[in-house]
Formats: sequence, structure tokens, C-alpha cells
Amino acid sequence: MKQQVMKQILDVQRVRLLDEPEDVAPDHVLECDVLVAGGGMGGCAAALACCRAGRTVALTEETDWLGGQMTSQGVSALDEHRPIETFGGTRSYYELRTLIRDYYRQHTRLAEHAAANPRLNPGQGWVSYLCFEPKAGVWALDQLLRPFVESGRLTLLLRHRAVAAQADERHVSSVTFRHLDSARRTQVRAAFVLDATELGDLLPLTGTEYVTGAESAADTGEPSARDGDAAPGHVQSFTYPFALELRPDQRLVVPRPDTYFEDRERQPYTLRHQYHDARGWVTYQMFGTGERAAGPFWTYRRLLHAENFTDPWYGYDVAMINWPGNDFRHGNLIDVEPAAALASLQRARALSLGFCHWLQTECPRDEGGAGYSELLLRTDVMGSKDGLAKFPYIRESRRIRSLQTIVEQDISAQWQPGARARYCPDSVGIGMYAIDIHPAEGEAKMPPAAARPFQIPLSALVPVRMRNLLPACKNIGTTHITNGAYRLHPVEWNIGESAAHVALFCLDRKLTPQTLASDGRRLRRLQRRLVRDGVPLYWYIDVPLGHPTFEAAQVLAAWGVWKGEEQSLEFGTEQPVGSAELGELTQAPRWAQEGLERVLADELCRWSRLDRTYLAQATYATLGLELSRSR
Repeated sequence: MKQQVMKQILDVQRVRLLDEPEDVAPDHVLECDVLVAGGGMGGCAAALACCRAGRTVALTEETDWLGGQMTSQGVSALDEHRPIETFGGTRSYYELRTLIRDYYRQHTRLAEHAAANPRLNPGQGWVSYLCFEPKAGVWALDQLLRPFVESGRLTLLLRHRAVAAQADERHVSSVTFRHLDSARRTQVRAAFVLDATELGDLLPLTGTEYVTGAESAADTGEPSARDGDAAPGHVQSFTYPFALELRPDQRLVVPRPDTYFEDRERQPYTLRHQYHDARGWVTYQMFGTGERAAGPFWTYRRLLHAENFTDPWYGYDVAMINWPGNDFRHGNLIDVEPAAALASLQRARALSLGFCHWLQTECPRDEGGAGYSELLLRTDVMGSKDGLAKFPYIRESRRIRSLQTIVEQDISAQWQPGARARYCPDSVGIGMYAIDIHPAEGEAKMPPAAARPFQIPLSALVPVRMRNLLPACKNIGTTHITNGAYRLHPVEWNIGESAAHVALFCLDRKLTPQTLASDGRRLRRLQRRLVRDGVPLYWYIDVPLGHPTFEAAQVLAAWGVWKGEEQSLEFGTEQPVGSAELGELTQAPRWAQEGLERVLADELCRWSRLDRTYLAQATYATLGLELSRSR
């Protein structure tokens, strides 16, 4: 049994280095069914799923807030997709969104029009259907997880960071965490380990194979991958978001950082932005809408819109600033010395404060002149002393070497002509987002942004060797390019939730993920379990959670029995069955053919009843019964 120990650790929230002695004997030993390291979106979703299944869980988080990119990283304007209000998230993700809206209904006085809106968007930012203060996300997660903390099923370890792990060639036996304030150490021994840390911290500690940075075209075969050699340090930029309040009655400019003039020119500080699609360069205005711009800069990620409230505390607009102007692309936090990572954090913080200063003093005003000194840095919104997020917004992690790596051609609209991305027969979830790359310094070769609605394949969650560790965040088997689509809020939540279900399925049956991935019958049982627990596996936007045909349509598509029309995301529940549907059913997998023959032989005698909903439900009932009877 080998033990990997960190000699020095970085306390990101406090921006400091801590020495770690060679002797990391724990002060406390905790045993549980599942360890979830990292309390971001994926980690919280994973912990919730495991607790609801009756398992004991330890959930660790190195900051003092759960929620990751939604809270401690400041991006509380959710990066989602157009159908999200009705389809495209898991049932628990919709519970989270509902609770965030409930926070404002319970804790503030809403204007009449806002209170009556079931799809309340507190900030009405145009980039997201749900923009809110980070503290609302913290509260919502607490509502979901607190019952399990109180019952003793969930042990929550905030301000804890992994410093050591014991593992052999195929199995992780324990991970030791240090409390970053008290230095108390807790060793967690768990049957299954889920790495939901923002940077994949457990992968090097446990000896799990992983990839970092940008692969070469020779590595992945991706058209947009870099020429020549791979660049392991070429990681997407990270950002320290901050919140500004529009206060026409105040003038309070933040001090100019020492690196201001260098950063202003190198970044540069500007409201001009280059899109990697037909839009090209777009110049935004602060409060107006510039040519080809989707909206004003101010309302882009606005968290609070004063017109939604009658509460005096919410009497002014508040916007979150997460923009290329404060993307730090000149350093990497992965696999560098802690001192170098600390220096990058310090420079990134100065970059964001410098951008704030530029907005207040030099940004071109819509009506002429320069500087919006009426923009007040809110030092309370992010829960920090200086107004910056507690933790930088992380866009790219270490990524496991998995049974399958998701590549550009799998999801890019340029290579997938249908309505969906490449079909994954081992789907354990779905997502939809553009290939959104925030480049590191010097990255010139950018992929086309458009991507098709995609699936999360089980094989991208399964390491090539380690048997009881799974990724549960941005550390799945993507590439530098496809990570740009799989890293957003609802996808990360789905990854964490699905990773938990895989772990639970394996624990219940004493399987390894590798065995599960190669066993079609057991995979189908897992997929049915996921769908019943509210995890969609396939893109049918007209059959939402709760629809009578949801389970049948989802499972039949996942099993490859009935995948619908290639050029449409709709199942068409009320449409009659035609020759195309019958033809697709006759091409179903061999294991399903006998059951399908019985269904079609019976239903074709009652042609008047044969609509898509009826046929799907009848087919699913027959095949599901056969699966239940099989060993």
C-alpha cells in the first residue's frame, strides 16, 4: 500500500501556503460508504444522491461555502441552455433551482410582477434564466443537505483539503484531509471515492492516470487540437469574479493595483470581445446595446434587478463581473509548485481589481467621457473582505484517462449534422452548451463554438485502472476542447449525480465500474435506475420529467431501441406511428428483437391505437419485464 503525501499545500481561500509535515498521522478516522471530495456542483449532487439512497457519506470542501462555481467561485448566473426551464436537467437540479427562487420569496419583499412569475430571475441577466446572489445558492444547498447532516448520514467537512492518500494499484483505501484553519487531520476510509475537487486533486494523490492541458492533434485526432506537441500546462484561464452595485449617489473607486498598467495593456481591459463564430468582434456598451451585441454589458450577468424588489435592501442593481477582461490566462494552478500557484492567484486577484478600477475610471461611457465611478464594489456579495470570489472560477481540471475520451468530432456541430451529438449507448446523463474555450496566453487555434446537445457516456467516467475511484466534476474523460462544453453548472451537477449512481450500483452488486461498463445487461439496469431517479439520458425536449412517457421514451432511446428522428429533438408523443418508426424498431438491438416482435404482432392488430406514446409504453413494458426476469 503506497501513501502519497503533499509537503506544502495552498489555502486558496486565504491565499497562503501551509507546510505539511511528513508525519500526517490523523487526529480522527472516519469510516463511511462513499467519500465525496469537493463540495462544488458535482460534489453536492453526488452527496445528495448517495444520502437519498441510504448510504453514509463524507463530503469535504476546502472553502467555507458549498456550491463551487455557483457560490464560492462567484458565478451565480447559471450557464445553462435554452430548454432548461422544462428539460435538460436532472430532477434534483430542478429542486435546486426551485429552492434558489424560494430563497427570494421567503427572505425578501418581491415586486408584484416578480412574485407572480414562476420563472423568477432575480437579476434578469440576459446570459442566464436564473441569476442570483451566491448566498441564495448556499442556502438552497443547505436545504437539500441539512436533513442528512442532522440524521448523521452525511458528515460535512468544510475548510478541509486532501493532503495524503493510501492506495494500491487498483484501490484507494483512505484519504487524509487537513482542516485549513486548525490543522486537524481526518482520515476518511470509504468503499468508494468520488473526486469532485475543482482541479482533480485526488488523481495525483491516488496515482490515478490523468491528462492536463491541451492535447495535440496527433493525440486525439481532433481537427482543432494544437499542431505539434501537447501542452500539459496550456489550461483554460481562471477568473476572480466580483460584484458591482449601480449607485448613482456614491463615488468610491478601488485603489489601482501595482500591476494595473501592465495588465491594462496585456489583457487588454476593454468591452470589446471576440466570438469564435459568425459574430466575430463585438463591442459592448455599458447600458446600451451595441451592434451585434446580445445586450448591455451591465445586464449580461446582473444578479439583482432593483425593479424585481420592493425591499429597500435590494434597491439597487448588482451585477457580477466575469469577463475576458478579468480572465487570468498567464499562469496555471495544475501540477506546479505551490509557490508558483500562489503567485498566479495573487496576480489574478490584482487583475480583477484592476479591471474594476478600469471600469470605474477609464471605461468609455455610452454618452461620452470615461469611467463609471458610480459602480460600487460590493465587498459582501462574494463573502470576502475585498469583494472578490472566495475561490477562482475554475474552467479546466485534471482529466482522468478513461475507457473512452470524448473528442471534438463527437459533439461539434461541424461534425454532427443531426439534431444531437454522437449517440452514446452507455449514456448516464445529458448536457448542452457551446464549446466555450477561455484560452490561455498564446492559444491561437480555437474550435468552432457550436455544439449539438450531447450525452455523458459511462465510459468517460470510468478510469482505465483504478477500481473504486470515479470523477464527479470537470475531471471526466474529455479533452481540452470538449471540456469547454462539459464544464458548466447543470452538466457538472449531472456528472456528480451520475457518478454517485454508478458507485451505488457497484456497491449494491459488488461490481467494479469497469465490469459494469462492459456488461450490457447491467448497464441497461443502471440506465433504467437513473431515469427513474430523474436523470434524463437522451434529448427529447418535448417529454419532460413527470411526463407519462418520460421513462419509456428515455430508456428505449438509451437502450438503442427507439432513438427518434435524427433532425429533431422532439419525440412527438401525439404523432401517429409511421413506417419510419416501425422500420427503426425492426433495427433494434438483437437482445430486444424477440420482445419487439410480440409487441408489434399484438399492436398491429389494433392500428387505430398505435400512436407513438402507446407504442413506446407497450414496448418498454415488454422489454423492461424481460430485463427484470433475466439474471
